[in-house]
Amino acid sequence: MGAPALNRFAMVRKGVVMVPLEIFGFRALWSPYFFITILLFVFLYFLLASLCKRSYLNAMPPSPVQSVSFCTAMVLLYIVKGSPVDLIGHILFSVHMLQMSILFFIVAPLFLRGMPVWILEKGMQLPVVAPVVRFFTNPVLAVITFNIIFSLYHIPAVFDQVKVTPFLHSIYTIVLFLLAIAMWWPILSPLPGQYALSGLKKIAYLFASAMLLTPACALIMFANHPVYRSFSDGTMWLSSMHLCVPADMLSGVARYGSPALFSPLPVLQDQQLGGVVMKIMQEIVYGIMLARIFFQWARTEQEDGSTEKNPVAGEQRRLMEQH
Repeated sequence: MGAPALNRFAMVRKGVVMVPLEIFGFRALWSPYFFITILLFVFLYFLLASLCKRSYLNAMPPSPVQSVSFCTAMVLLYIVKGSPVDLIGHILFSVHMLQMSILFFIVAPLFLRGMPVWILEKGMQLPVVAPVVRFFTNPVLAVITFNIIFSLYHIPAVFDQVKVTPFLHSIYTIVLFLLAIAMWWPILSPLPGQYALSGLKKIAYLFASAMLLTPACALIMFANHPVYRSFSDGTMWLSSMHLCVPADMLSGVARYGSPALFSPLPVLQDQQLGGVVMKIMQEIVYGIMLARIFFQWARTEQEDGSTEKNPVAGEQRRLMEQH
């Protein structure tokens, strides 16, 4: 989002002149240190891939699909947590919910899909890691835990406290991201034998996840007043801005005192839109996954039927798949 776009974001709403986002400064808008961190992760990923190709690590390098998945996850991660989208997400609740949707429903599965099997296997060999992963990736526990913790996050008292406490915000975001990975684990089955669900069970799993998130979204969508003080109260909003704005720049912002001067939407409409955005994003991602799972399941059923009619061809196909 360049300067013209930022200026368009700071327009006039019903006679209220909105302040341009440039006053927050370059570091708040573009998070250069976070950008460098993302580049470092990408560099290390392809360094490992190069070492695998040269047989230094005695492991298979990432496939093209895995490499694209990982890089896409890193690009989206920077967009939602390092670009001006992150700053706007502290002004507009709807953008914050868009961030959460992308982070947990798109970045998490892409990140997991991008991990080579040998890295996951090495991680599972570490002490304590294997039982912890098996525990939290149990399908029933994974889908319930993520949705409960995510819903608790959006209880107004919890949400506002997390938003004004940087350490708590970091911990909660990391925990939710790890739980999102655990939730996607039974669907993507990145390791053989680790809770590999059948096609129909995967469909039921996604339906259950969608239903579990509905109450939290409904609470936000149908509230008749603003429930999050970190987006409506000037003092608490300024405290929450410490998460993404350097202290020296925030002192200059304090004189504006209200997020309304930076927002194109009234607080209540923005809040209701946030609930809609979260639910729509979840439904889009889950819809794509359901279609993918259904067609894979249908193809598997068709292949199994062909195998019963022609066991020799079925055995040949099985041997080819193993190689």
